[in-house]
Amino acid sequence: MTQTNASETRPRLSATPAFHHVAIQTGDLDNSTAWYAAFLGFGAAWSLSTFSELTHSRLPGIQRLAELVLGEVRVHLFERQGRPAHPPGESVVQFQHLCFSVDAAADMATLRQRWLDLYESGRFVFALPDPPTDIVVDEDGVQSFYALDPNGLELEFTHVPAETARDR
Repeated sequence: MTQTNASETRPRLSATPAFHHVAIQTGDLDNSTAWYAAFLGFGAAWSLSTFSELTHSRLPGIQRLAELVLGEVRVHLFERQGRPAHPPGESVVQFQHLCFSVDAAADMATLRQRWLDLYESGRFVFALPDPPTDIVVDEDGVQSFYALDPNGLELEFTHVPAETARDR
């Protein structure tokens, strides 16, 4: 029996696919939009409130959609009622987290404090009341911390020093 490599038998793409956006489901579009703007500086690009049959079949009950943009990063927020986010530690099949990198090490502490300030302001509703983790530094000098968005989705923030980035 001869085995063929699947990549040898399928047609090649004309170009490498590029990442376009991440979609996040929320029960409160206004809360999530305002939080992403206040926390990271995302701006609204466009929004929709009418949808195709395909969208309704995939996302029953969808009410609104907004695209937020920050540099090259696009987030699509889908307003649709659903159950609350799972508490940390409960295993479910899902994307584990989204990771944002920052160029300056000092930005890590700034972001962590900004999250705390926004949480303590009472301006936003959070699905889970968990604070961000401490900032940890690994043996290569890479810094990381984790925080939840208002929907209970985990975000990672990382700083990879230039000398370490060349090695990865």
